Parts: sequence; C-alpha cells; structure tokens
Amino acid sequence: MRLLETVAGHEYGAPAKQLARETGLALPTTYHLLRTLVHEGYLRRDKGLFFLGEAAERLSSSGARQKRRSTIVDALAHWRDALGVPVYYALYREGEIELVCVSDSPASPAVEEWADFRETGHAHAVGQCLLSQLDEDARRDHLDRYPVQPLTPYTVRDNHSLLRRLERVRRMEPVTERQEYALGTVCAAVPLTLGTTAATMAISLPAHQTDRLLPAVRQLQDEIGRRLGSLALSISM
Repeated sequence: MRLLETVAGHEYGAPAKQLARETGLALPTTYHLLRTLVHEGYLRRDKGLFFLGEAAERLSSSGARQKRRSTIVDALAHWRDALGVPVYYALYREGEIELVCVSDSPASPAVEEWADFRETGHAHAVGQCLLSQLDEDARRDHLDRYPVQPLTPYTVRDNHSLLRRLERVRRMEPVTERQEYALGTVCAAVPLTLGTTAATMAISLPAHQTDRLLPAVRQLQDEIGRRLGSLALSISM
C-alpha cells in the first residue's frame, strides 16, 4: 500500500530506487513488490519508471463513486428528517428511469414498488418529472417501449393525454401526482439541472396529508437550491 501511495504521488512516474528510498523499504523487497504489482495490473512500468496501472485506477474510481453515493445518501437522510417525508433520487439514464436512492423511516415509509418503476413512469411523479425534461422524440421513444397502462382509477388514460400533460409542465416547477401510481399515496418531484442528464428528487405522503405535499416539496426545492453546487458531482453518479 505504501508503494501504491508513493507511486500515486508521482504524476510522471518514479524509478524503483527512488520508491525504495521514499517508502523506507529495502531495495530487493521493493523490486519484488513492484514486479508483483505490475503483474497484477496495479502498476505499470515504462522505460524504468513506475505508474499506477488499470487495476489501481479502477479501485480509485470505485472509491470515488462510493464517496459520492455516501454524500447523496447523507443529504437525502437529512431532508427526510427535516421534512418528515420519504425522499427519492432518480435519473433518466440510457433510455431508462433509474431510481438511485431512497431514504425513508418507519414513521414515514417509502411507496412500495408494486409495479416496476421503470415501466410505469407515466403514473408516478418521479417518472413524469423525468419525462418532462426530455425532448419530444425521447418521450415518444420511451412511451413506445413503455406505453401508458392504467394502474389506478386516477392514472392518465393514454399516451396522447400524457404527452399533452408533459408539454404543460413549466421548467423547474414541481410535478405532482395524486393516487395515480398507488391508491392512498400522493407524490411530488422537482427537476434537477445536471448538464444534459434528466434527474429529479421527490417526496411522497399518505393521501390524507395532501395539504402537506406542496409546502414540503417547495421546502425540498429550496434546500436543494442551497446545496446543489456542492452536490452536483455526487448526484450525477
């Protein structure tokens, strides 16, 4: 590990003797470890200098992703506790709705995924918010693959009706749905600006608490606005 850390500190590579001096390892031991690390792909050797290899770079990338995920998990947990509601984070990636993270509690449980979220984006606020951020061709492509299907008596009835609704969504405005995905549940989602990636954070509440929905989602939107700069990298994971 000391060798890997030392090599990582030399952007333009370092020879074995220098690495031995800096790590305090005997030169024969250093040569042995360097050969092993090169063989395993953690280092590479070029003209007598050692650099980080692909295996080490994969470790670094994985660690960075874990750190970014931890950041967003902590943020969602904070908002869950502050608002007293479940908080969801999702994005639209490679033509699919992807629910990345959910933070709930026994007192405020998340909506049960009784019908695949990816296939029912027309019925829940998360999906509607993501689809509203796509261009017309991307929306139609999605609905060709996942056509509207009624889930409850309140679900939008057909593709045409959904497309008309999505066209009326104003930029950066919350999207709400009331019992369209699950009876007894209301949801609201706010769009996130992450370059060209469509993303959203959402909340849900029991239907008898509908009057809390808009105030809570507006508060969430304000909180996101204050922290979006520091979270932008994390939530684009």
